[in-house]
Amino acid sequence: MGWDKMKMNGAQILIKALEEQGTEYIFGYPGGAVLGIYDALYESSIEHILVRHEQGGAHAASGYARVSGRVGVCLATSGPGATNLVTGIATAYMDSIPLVIITGQVPKIMVGTDAFQEVDITGITSPITKHNYLVQDVKDLAKIVAEAFHIAKTGRPGPVLIDIPTDVSTAICDYRPYENVDIRSYKPTVDGHPNMIKKAVKLLIQAEKPVICTGGGVISSGAFEEVRELIELTGAQVVSTLMGLGAFPGNHEAFLGMLGTYGNKLANDVVQNCDCFVALGMRFDDRAVGNVDKFAPNARIIHIDIDPAEIGKNVKPDLPIVGDLKNVLQDILKKMRKRPEGMSKKVRNKKVSTQIHKGINSPWILQKVQEIVPKTTIITTDVGQHQMWTAKCYSFDIPKTLITSGGLGTMGYGIPAAIGAQLAMPDNLVVAITGDGSFQMGMAELGTIAELELPIKVLLFNNKSLGMVRQLQHCYCNKRYSAVDFKKSLDFMALAKAYGAEGYRIENINEAESILKEALSSKNFTIIECPIETEDLVSPIVLAGEGLGNMTDIS
Repeated sequence: MGWDKMKMNGAQILIKALEEQGTEYIFGYPGGAVLGIYDALYESSIEHILVRHEQGGAHAASGYARVSGRVGVCLATSGPGATNLVTGIATAYMDSIPLVIITGQVPKIMVGTDAFQEVDITGITSPITKHNYLVQDVKDLAKIVAEAFHIAKTGRPGPVLIDIPTDVSTAICDYRPYENVDIRSYKPTVDGHPNMIKKAVKLLIQAEKPVICTGGGVISSGAFEEVRELIELTGAQVVSTLMGLGAFPGNHEAFLGMLGTYGNKLANDVVQNCDCFVALGMRFDDRAVGNVDKFAPNARIIHIDIDPAEIGKNVKPDLPIVGDLKNVLQDILKKMRKRPEGMSKKVRNKKVSTQIHKGINSPWILQKVQEIVPKTTIITTDVGQHQMWTAKCYSFDIPKTLITSGGLGTMGYGIPAAIGAQLAMPDNLVVAITGDGSFQMGMAELGTIAELELPIKVLLFNNKSLGMVRQLQHCYCNKRYSAVDFKKSLDFMALAKAYGAEGYRIENINEAESILKEALSSKNFTIIECPIETEDLVSPIVLAGEGLGNMTDIS
């Protein structure tokens, strides 16, 4: 059916409104409550990506949003379809990823009756969305879509859900584009307070040992050049949260790596001894700071964030600045450029390279991968030991080349996120790094990769266990390993064949490099299995005031 210039049903209005927002892809899974929406989608310019599980749709939309800088869109039916999205929504919420999630709902008259496939998805997702809507009137639908995109991508980005009853999808009304979004109760602060800007400049000029920490907010705001200039002007050293990796070049002499429990020792030592700590778009989460009372004890802390709720939530700053990082840093830089000459001559600690022990272990393999692939390669990860090895050992020199679940720590994220990343950047190499546990949580989307014929590379570290949980049992449970070892060996190469992927298995160190070169240069979907020792551990750092149990056997 073609678009009527005036009269449309709710499903058509939804698709038309999504088109006007510039939506390229919808990652979805059909069902009874969204039949009308899928019928309207049939003639749309939007490409629908049929995922194998609704959770994969949310993760794929997240990967697309993070790489493209646009709002990701996913779609599911009511009831179990909607609830299957919840983990993906929470993942996006924790990591500030702009998504618009569309769910079908039973007819309005049946809401609250425990109808077939009915669930209160707006109630369920209220704590994990920036905002959500249960559409009551088809006349509001175009406005709601425009508002949802505006809320998702402005201020601190995040997910917004639109729940659409089937009778709203079928109702007819006049369609009018909704162009000028103005929500009275939603006015994010984007410019820093002038007096706070002035004080920040003074602190930075006075500091002898400043440290700047890049958080995920630097990437969200696109403040890459501003951060680089601030570091050059102040002579500061740079550390990063997990979500901030890539915001500042990992190969720069000032960059010391990730801070926190699984970060680099030098990065943590420098933070503990600095006299000024500048937090750029970070949450001061427990993995990054450890004991908040003993974090950076000698430092004046400047915290810049667009979300006022994050200021002082975990660590009380000496100087809080609420605003968009790019705007705030531009104002700081204007004043910094006028300061007296010679103020940027700070003493930098010597950067220490991470020691990689040769052998078939994750750090050595990751080092070889980085030597082979171009710097523009996009790395997605799942969650576990491989995620921390990647963060510690892989140098992210370009923004938006690390796509990982930071706040929620969601296993099964890496493979579907790679789909979204590859669609956003079809000319870039995309490598999904995973473990055998996470792989089996996300492997349903191998079917999506195969169907779309995407040249994604999956690097699978196989230690036949849930490695990070096993490591925690090693540390905290006196090596009592409970329910973490897989007793049945799986034939991942047979699985690769089943999905039409090229399969490679690294058996020994002598063939590792040649296999990696061949597999990573392939133009096809590829799975590379790399068996590693179950006993290989990620070396955690004992943060100030923190105890990590029995660490005697961790090198």
